[in-house]
Parts: sequence; C-alpha cells; structure tokens
Amino acid sequence: MNMYNHAPAEYDCPFCALIHGKESIQNQLRSTDIVLQTADITAFMATRKYPNNQGHVLIVPNEHFENIYDLPLGLSSKVHALSRDIALAMKSEYQCDGILIRQHNEPAGDQNIWHYHLHVIPRYQGDDFHHAEKVPFEAGERIAYAQKL
Repeated sequence: MNMYNHAPAEYDCPFCALIHGKESIQNQLRSTDIVLQTADITAFMATRKYPNNQGHVLIVPNEHFENIYDLPLGLSSKVHALSRDIALAMKSEYQCDGILIRQHNEPAGDQNIWHYHLHVIPRYQGDDFHHAEKVPFEAGERIAYAQKL
C-alpha cells in the first residue's frame, strides 16, 4: 500500500466489480454502462449526472490502482488516449460545445472512489456547470448515452 492511499482495509471497489462483471444492489453500475472495454482499460457511464451535462464517462484501468501516484505511465497513456476518443465521440454524438476532463486524488482532492478514474464531461455554452449539483442518473437513462458513444 502506498503512503498516499486512503481506502479502508476491506474496501469493496465498485469499479473492480463492474470490470469483473459483478452487479449488485450496492453497486449502481451495470454492464450496460460500459462504453468500451479493452484488456487494460474500461470506459463507462457515470451513475450521477450534472443536469445540463448528461452522459459523462469515467475511464479506469482494469487493474486496481487507487490514484495517480500508483498508476503506471503505460496505463496512463492508454487512459488519456481513450479520453481523446471519448471526447471526439461526445462532440459528434452529443453536439457539445466543449469537453472537461478532470481527475481527483485523495480526500482533500475530492476523491471518493478509491480506484483511479478520469472524468470526461460534455460542456455547453451557458451550462452553469460550476454551480450545478450532481443528481442520480438512472440505469435506464444511461443506456442511451452509452450506446451513442
């Protein structure tokens, strides 16, 4: 364990569960959320949405790494290459005006899932993103967005 890790000893990672095809009531993620999965990385729909920025995607390494400090550079380059592809697909399919890519590390950095993940979020002129509160994004709704990408 890295000195910058914060996951509890018995952490049950929801992203690892999705990657390994395990759905449960506690884990809101569904196999239908997956946009793309390779041997090394998985991209899937977020279970929460910003009201004016629906369809945001998370990209994760399939192997469990808690944060940027642990992530091998080879995987980092694959994650970022896929973020570009997802961003271009969003531009085409969602007709968004721009893309926000962000990533959080440690509690002070607003990380709350202890598996490295990169957010790819569609942005629109006047979308009030920075003042919006995230709300649940139901599984039935997420399917349409995943299929578009």
